[in-house]
Amino acid sequence: MCNSAVIVNWWIVKPLVLSDYSAISSVGKGVAALEEALWNEKTGLAPLKVEFAKDIQTHAGWIKGLDQPTTEGRFDSRSNRLVQACLTQDGFEKTVFKAIDKYGPDRISLVIGTSTSGLLETEYGYMSPSLEDESVIDHFREKLYYTHCFYSAVDYVSGYFDLTGPAFALSTACSSSAKAFAAAARHIEAGFADAAVVGGVDTLCMTTLYGFTSLNVVSPTPCKPCDKDRDGLSLGEAAGFVLLEKPENVENADKEVWLSGYGESSDAYHMSSPHPEGAGAEMAMRKALKMSESSANDIDYINMHGTATIANDLIEARAITRIFGSTPCSSTKGWTGHALGAAGVLEAIISAICIRAGMIPGCLNLKELDPDIKCNVAGSTTRADVSRVLVNSFGFGGNNCSLVLELGR
Repeated sequence: MCNSAVIVNWWIVKPLVLSDYSAISSVGKGVAALEEALWNEKTGLAPLKVEFAKDIQTHAGWIKGLDQPTTEGRFDSRSNRLVQACLTQDGFEKTVFKAIDKYGPDRISLVIGTSTSGLLETEYGYMSPSLEDESVIDHFREKLYYTHCFYSAVDYVSGYFDLTGPAFALSTACSSSAKAFAAAARHIEAGFADAAVVGGVDTLCMTTLYGFTSLNVVSPTPCKPCDKDRDGLSLGEAAGFVLLEKPENVENADKEVWLSGYGESSDAYHMSSPHPEGAGAEMAMRKALKMSESSANDIDYINMHGTATIANDLIEARAITRIFGSTPCSSTKGWTGHALGAAGVLEAIISAICIRAGMIPGCLNLKELDPDIKCNVAGSTTRADVSRVLVNSFGFGGNNCSLVLELGR
């Protein structure tokens, strides 16, 4: 039997350096704000108060300051405003321009993951009281092309940097921007690029909020992953970008965080529910270990997907226990909420922070561990020697991706 999980096994991708990265989430702008929030156990979740979903009672990771147009007219959307803010944060755009000078605009790959792109703009269009006005229709027809489609952020970032190398968007629900790392790594390994800009972005919209609410998986309170009384997820907004380069092209690469392996799988079990025993999740984790030439004992910390839904946390915990036993693990969604298509890159950046800062984050809001969860869930943030981390991102349909990040070799 042949499937995508088996096919990838023959492709052993060489490690790549995360030479720079930037992130914005509800805990603040920039990597420093994210690290400070992790140390201080300060959440970005708050009661959601937005006009387009005023009847939904929940806490969410809403990002302030994105209400006014900041991007080129045709691309302007809440999602692309967040993209631009993230590119200009942490000096990231300067690093990319330097990489363009080094490699050329045609030798840098661009892969961005998202689940909804600028769908909110289309929703606003359908709510317009003037839909019979031809000029209004023309306006939203153009907005649909430049903001709604999944390629919108890629199109915008390509133009922003004048990049002409391989470029595409990935939309595999909550694993989107984790899988972007894998796709970009293959671009470089295949010789199509010398470096890659990997990103993820998602902002809240009616489809997301009402869709997850209809599934009865949205908590009215801040999410509490792995807790015995967990009652659903908290949605969040975020963007993150990473520049990947070959170690030989990065000065002092041994002092940086590396992507040393990834694993991808598909449960093909159900449209929205994972395999009850976590078969696909386990396959993705084992493949990431194999590619990184790591054993389970080499992993110092596992950043769980940990959505705080009843089934998902338990299923992931079972798979982790089978492979890793007592390795410390936690979900960081109590800080940022579930950022959907941006979750993978955001939590990869969090994991890079853990390696550089010597930190194991706790499960925020965890009061009493679910007795059926047997893995070693961290209850609070602690200092620890962390040199290798496994990051899990699992999406609808069992679309799974695990990454291994480590301190440079």
